[in-house]
Amino acid sequence: MADIEKKPVKIVETVLRDAHQSLLATRMTTEQMLPIVGKMDQVGYYAVECWGGATFDSCLRFLKEDPWIRLRKLRDGFKNTKLQMLFRGQNILGYNHYADDVVEYFVQKSLANGIDIIRIFDCLNDMRNLQTAVTACNKEKGHAQVALCYTLGDSYTLEYWKDIAKRIEDMGADSICIKDMAGLLTPYNADELVRALKESTKLPIDLHTHYTSGVASMTYLKAIEAGCDIIDTAMSPLALGTSQPATEVMVETFRGTPYDTGYDQNLLAEISAYFQPIREEALKSGRLNPKVLGVDIKTLQYQVPGGMLSNLVSQLKEAGQEDKYLQVLEEVPRVRADFGEPPLVTPSSQIVGTQAVLNVISGERYKMVTKETKKILMGEFGQTVKPFNPEVQKKIIGDETPITCRPADLIAPQLPQFEKDCAQWKQQDEDVLSYALFPSVAKEFFEYRAAQQTGVDSTLADKQNKTYPV
Repeated sequence: MADIEKKPVKIVETVLRDAHQSLLATRMTTEQMLPIVGKMDQVGYYAVECWGGATFDSCLRFLKEDPWIRLRKLRDGFKNTKLQMLFRGQNILGYNHYADDVVEYFVQKSLANGIDIIRIFDCLNDMRNLQTAVTACNKEKGHAQVALCYTLGDSYTLEYWKDIAKRIEDMGADSICIKDMAGLLTPYNADELVRALKESTKLPIDLHTHYTSGVASMTYLKAIEAGCDIIDTAMSPLALGTSQPATEVMVETFRGTPYDTGYDQNLLAEISAYFQPIREEALKSGRLNPKVLGVDIKTLQYQVPGGMLSNLVSQLKEAGQEDKYLQVLEEVPRVRADFGEPPLVTPSSQIVGTQAVLNVISGERYKMVTKETKKILMGEFGQTVKPFNPEVQKKIIGDETPITCRPADLIAPQLPQFEKDCAQWKQQDEDVLSYALFPSVAKEFFEYRAAQQTGVDSTLADKQNKTYPV
């Protein structure tokens, strides 16, 4: 490696967001996080991912916490480290598209409350669904990182990825993330992909993957050697399985090389020791299922992310047809092909997976369809890389005319109405955004909050949350 210049790898720590979202159903509380923040702040991480994704919904719905207060408390604790969030483009943190005024306001408030880097993705890699969030982030002087959702298929050639990287740079992004949500990127393919992207763009490249298929650490190694700038890792008690490779392992891997992070393993050991009891308690309570800690090479065969696999199992269990599991796994790629071969990530993974289950248990393909299936085939989520199967589309939407414009172009400004609907509960500007994303869940939280403030006894505090009481 004598000819390689010194280029320390940068690390994004995911233990406060994606790691516990992947392994613990996003149930880590703010109070569990805060005591270790001071030590984490000393590591020298490029950033700590601590917000966005499912954390917002989970705070309100299960933990009876205000996600905005969590963010402010984390910001107070991290004096030297950038904070990062995951943002679903025009969907924000929900499952449907929002008007531009809501997207812009959410970006503004996220940065005002302490976020430095917003990782923005779209489940179809439709660039039109990313531009509003990127422009808003630029305007507020935040770091806009655009994630391309990595997947496999005939259309996803190196030329496709190079073209999309150039378009991401042109739209004003500050960096690019290869978002490999299902752990599909293998080591030598990572080498090839990173080198291709480096030819196409000058933007820094961050690689995010999951350990589901068992190759993630090797994938990181080859990607770094190919010129990748940043990798996402998790502290070892909440690493591996459907989470990320372990931080300490990757730090040790690069020690003494041109990519040496310089991180202190003794400090990392202290942080790891803090999270160990959280892991053990989750294993004991059943919150952490040992099944998600193993290697599932079927991921590469069916391209099904870990969370999607568990959803399929529970849907079949409810229908009393668990014996149809293999048939459903085989149906997923067929539904995906009918739907224009989208990447499988929230919400497209849920839409494809649920439709595959319905196709199998009903005994006839597309005899039963969800409203989301109809939406995707109407173009309401955006444009897919390939055309839809015309026969399937006709069967589901009939003579209706699908839209071809950017879906949000058809949505009138929504903020004034959300302001009006939320007025009786509003205690801070951010409450309107909580309400906009999850109206019924936010309303229940606001009622709980009011009861707490007036000292009225409430049983909501431990509702649905026996494992980690607030």
